[in-house]
Amino acid sequence: MSGHSKWHNIQAKKGKADAKRGKIFTKIGKEIMVAAKNGGANPETNAKLRDVIAKAKAANMPNDTITRAIKKASGELGAVNYETIMYEGYGIDGTAVIVEALTDNKNRTAGNVRYAFTKGGGNMGTMGCVGFMFQTKGEIIIEKTDETDEDELMMMALDAGAEDFAAEDEVFVITTTPEDFGSVREALEANGIEFLEAEVKMIPDTYTEIGEESAKKFQKMLDMLEDDDDVQNVYHNAESEYLD
Repeated sequence: MSGHSKWHNIQAKKGKADAKRGKIFTKIGKEIMVAAKNGGANPETNAKLRDVIAKAKAANMPNDTITRAIKKASGELGAVNYETIMYEGYGIDGTAVIVEALTDNKNRTAGNVRYAFTKGGGNMGTMGCVGFMFQTKGEIIIEKTDETDEDELMMMALDAGAEDFAAEDEVFVITTTPEDFGSVREALEANGIEFLEAEVKMIPDTYTEIGEESAKKFQKMLDMLEDDDDVQNVYHNAESEYLD
């Protein structure tokens, strides 16, 4: 089965994640706070919160940090009100980019995102200008090991309601609808499967290949966006061996 994800070098991605772990925890903590505030602090009755907690655990976020974020959302530690905003635009060479932000200051965030687009040789567009080029999907990434039985894992995922299963060089990629993501993830968890990533994200229908020089500019834009505390996720359709 075909996969949507582009996981070329798992070790490089792990190293990058380790280097940015503090920032990653901050971003996921904000997601936990928003999920808990909107749907309640009990993950048993709040499916969105369960999904974000699974994402946190896949990123090796400590349990006490997760608990603290939930308490903050319930007002026990002084809550901050965050608003979800999506920005769409074009990177260099006409690549499509979607930026998801959680912010308490829309003007600050919009200015920072626009600046990053400009510095990377792109420009911000209007809502909907590239969104039609992406699909919202649940994606579960599992590292290949000698103990993993590919056929067994595939049947387990498909029986639980997964749409697709792909074996890449170093990982298995399981794709679901957003609605079935939670039940598929929980079924795999119940069978002791551990995840490198588990989240609902926007996946491009097609990818645009860019060269080395363009990739350098595009990477600069990605780094600026990922370093911004307001930016939660960046989705794009650029593909290059020169991109991290």
